[in-house]
Amino acid sequence: MARRRFTRLSTRVTLFFGVMALIGGIALAFATFFFARNSLLDQRIVAAQRTAIDHGLDLRSALDRDPDGLVFAVQDLDTETDGFAIVLPSDFNDGGRAIVSRTGFSTADVPESLLDAAAAGEYVQQIYEGDDGSPMLGSALHIRAFELGFIETFPLAATENTLRALATAFIGGAALPTIFATFFGWSTSRQLLRPIARVADAAEKIASGKLDARLEEESDPDLNRLAGSFNDMADAVQERIEREQRFASDVSHELRSPITALTAAVEVLDARRTDLPERTQQALDVVVSQVRRFDDMVIDLLELSRLEAGAQDLHPE
Repeated sequence: MARRRFTRLSTRVTLFFGVMALIGGIALAFATFFFARNSLLDQRIVAAQRTAIDHGLDLRSALDRDPDGLVFAVQDLDTETDGFAIVLPSDFNDGGRAIVSRTGFSTADVPESLLDAAAAGEYVQQIYEGDDGSPMLGSALHIRAFELGFIETFPLAATENTLRALATAFIGGAALPTIFATFFGWSTSRQLLRPIARVADAAEKIASGKLDARLEEESDPDLNRLAGSFNDMADAVQERIEREQRFASDVSHELRSPITALTAAVEVLDARRTDLPERTQQALDVVVSQVRRFDDMVIDLLELSRLEAGAQDLHPE
């Protein structure tokens, strides 16, 4: 069965901090961007509305002074760069000619819906795409005193550039906290896992035979409790192992004397086995073999006790 591979805990903690910061940063960036976008567009639309109304009033005043000076009045309008104004006569839908404030532009440069609204005497504002792909804002209104439709267009390229710059800044603003949060998560995980690494090192030393390995006290109360519990456990393990070693050594020494006496007695009997009956000789052979086997086991147990106590060197060969 294949062993499953798990991501390290420090990596998961670091990724958690980074992902949470990224999600929060992106959510905040999107919310702020859309709020700023709506605010900028609303300001731009209101400003365009006021400008279009002011220019419509200027046209009305100019026509009040000179009813025949419509063309000059339209051309004198102070429209924005890349913007223009269109005046539609009352007979525009019947083939009347529209007047454009700037050469190079015509009624074909604005949507039909704006033309229809201006000719019908409706007030409409509409965002559309110009011939070059740039966004434009068109305001259509009606000058009722002279039955003229008026349309003025305003370029939104500057607003779009501002929004693009804001989007870039918000993306950078979302990336920067992610970097800091990832670094913080990495640093925090290392700090939190360092005591666990020390516990693992101490446990490995104890497993290799260094029973006196202990953890130092920690400044943090929770971690200090962990260190104290581990040291208490290590003390208990060391005490139990040493007690078992002493018990094995004591038992070996205690058994050594009676085993020696038994061995001597059995050897005496074995030397006079010819004086014994055959069945007794068979029983004596069993006793001799078992006493010798018991003696070898006691000797081995003594050697193990000396090795564990460090009284003699181990020679694996």
